[in-house]
Amino acid sequence: MRYLVALLLSAFVVTASAQYRADEFVDPPMQYRPVPLWFWNNDHVQEQRMLEELTAMIEKDFYGGAAILPFGERFQPEYLSEEYFNLYGKAIEKARSMGAHMSVYDEYGFPSGSMGAINGDGVTRFMNRHPGHTVHRLDKYEYPVASGDSFVRNIDFDGKLMAVVAYQENTKVVIPLSGNIAEGVLHWTAPEGEWRVMFFVSVVDGDPNVDYLSPESVKLFINDTHEQYFKRFPEAFGETITSTFFDEPTMYRAGGRMWTDDFNERFEARYGFSPERFYPALWYDIGEATPAARNMLFGMRAQLYAEGFMKTLAEWAERHGIISTGHQDNEEVLNTTSISGDLMLCGKYMTMPGIDKIGGDRPAENFYKVVSSSANNWDHALVMSETYGAMGNISTETMYQIAIEQYTKGVNYLIPHAVWYDDSNVTFLPELSWRNPLYNEELPRYNRFLARLRYMLARPGKHVADVAVLYPIHTLQGGHHLDGALGFYQGGVTIDGTDYNRISQILTDELGRDFTYVHPEVLDDRCTVSDGVLTMTNPVNTEHFTTIILPGVKTISKSNLQKVYDAWKQGALVVFTTQTPSESATLDATNEEIKTMVDEMLNGQSGSGQAVFVSDPTAVSLSEALALSKKTPDVEFVGGVPFNYIHKVIEGQDVYYFGNIDAEESTCTIRLRDKLRKPVLMDPRTGDIRKVKIANGELTITLAPNESVFLGERSDVVFI
Repeated sequence: MRYLVALLLSAFVVTASAQYRADEFVDPPMQYRPVPLWFWNNDHVQEQRMLEELTAMIEKDFYGGAAILPFGERFQPEYLSEEYFNLYGKAIEKARSMGAHMSVYDEYGFPSGSMGAINGDGVTRFMNRHPGHTVHRLDKYEYPVASGDSFVRNIDFDGKLMAVVAYQENTKVVIPLSGNIAEGVLHWTAPEGEWRVMFFVSVVDGDPNVDYLSPESVKLFINDTHEQYFKRFPEAFGETITSTFFDEPTMYRAGGRMWTDDFNERFEARYGFSPERFYPALWYDIGEATPAARNMLFGMRAQLYAEGFMKTLAEWAERHGIISTGHQDNEEVLNTTSISGDLMLCGKYMTMPGIDKIGGDRPAENFYKVVSSSANNWDHALVMSETYGAMGNISTETMYQIAIEQYTKGVNYLIPHAVWYDDSNVTFLPELSWRNPLYNEELPRYNRFLARLRYMLARPGKHVADVAVLYPIHTLQGGHHLDGALGFYQGGVTIDGTDYNRISQILTDELGRDFTYVHPEVLDDRCTVSDGVLTMTNPVNTEHFTTIILPGVKTISKSNLQKVYDAWKQGALVVFTTQTPSESATLDATNEEIKTMVDEMLNGQSGSGQAVFVSDPTAVSLSEALALSKKTPDVEFVGGVPFNYIHKVIEGQDVYYFGNIDAEESTCTIRLRDKLRKPVLMDPRTGDIRKVKIANGELTITLAPNESVFLGERSDVVFI
């Protein structure tokens, strides 16, 4: 997987030479152009009109192909019929003849996983073909039992029994009872006190989408969709068809209680013991072990989701010479536990992790760094954003502003939403084609702009940032429970002290400090400490951090905290915000051990580094905390409002991208820690390239609102 981009898809990502060429920056080749979603939203898509539209998208709009999205209740030809595939094949032939590319959108509408409705009663093609392989739900049944009473019940639930326990609320005692079942009947006599007998059952929910947690079920979905494209167009895969796209799967379905029948077996294979005694923690407090129990259970569910859907799709794509991308629904919900499970982990198995910037009060911009950091953590070169859907007829300047923010925060492949076959029947504005008078003049220039951004940034390389921010998934999982007051769509439970989104916004938008979220798994498995530097090591993306921020972290594993402690002891700066760790995310440590290590850092005992607690993180308080570091930052802004930026090292060449996403012009003096040999400035809007002088590591740049610029290194061969 790690080298799929370089080995299989040089046409999708990089040219034969990894070096930059001035002529290609000015006029990017076809493979760097954006490939929009193309809604086939008509009850009779006609071949000639379809081919004319695709041709115009490429010739007039400067698009690089399309991802066809069948859409609408009366869409014709029928989805996945031979007539549909014949029409789809004509689009492939046209794209191939023009050197353009296609992406297989894997659904009829969205979300991915249903294969579209087949009638008006909610039945979908997938549900109809594969009953029992759709979404499952975990149900709980409770029965009070008084001290000394006998409890007898037939095990006749409609579903698979996952656990049966007795729970005493005041003492938090849990007694597993599966051993008390004989011949399908539970017999149990309650000891002293008031008890509740609880049964936990996995049932078919009725939601018509595939069981995302089951690789076997997802393979059925893939066979009925993706495999049907490959069966008919095998020669196009890896050439004209370069990717597949999934859209808006989520775990908030089934009331946020999504489950799967083989959960216990998978749990026991991972941990070596049964989860039965921990099931009450999904709803209730079971004492000091509650955060650890929830991290095991919810963490296991997140793992099953990431492996069941994302990994299964990515493995199929790899075998067929293309890449996998897509995004979750509701990525902007702070508590991800019953939404995406673990948003960073979802990107682990994807060739191109993705996110959705959509209309409404859905601030995806505060979560771009989660998805791009996922790519950094697991060494993926590409980061996707589906952008502009349902945002209305926004201005082109707003389009530039959004794109600049995305690319400075690690996105490097923007998928525009959308072009519509029938532009008189657009469901989600804007309609981004030559037919729309709001965009037809600027759209070709804008798409060249996107192509230049992709040309410069969508390449394997090292992301450079001094600051690591621990992704607080252990805190989110440790504080979560099912059936929360917020409702399943909003994540169910508000986790007190959660501020990782605010820390991201302060660092990037207010202080001009880039960072990388580090996932707890990666902190354990891929990070080492030496001379006060925390190093995340990958074959391509290796990063070095001298400052570590723990944002609103209440629950943490001892192994994670030990790594942070070791870095502090050797000289790193550690910043705690909003709250300090006080709970263990694992069973191998007590809460007191966690508190003791934190107290030692904050009291400055025995370490050569600095540790500080910022109770109310603001631009001022966080800036003061960061100033305690003894290390020179990679990039510093002096004067003016700091720009957003990203710094990468690609094939030994430093590439900086600076953007002004604010409403006012800003002039900044920029101090660079690394020396550039022959610096040049490259304007992605115009394609202009000019030499620039850097004196004593400093240069001054003025950017108007929604302007941006690359700072790179000139080669006498490449830039002429």
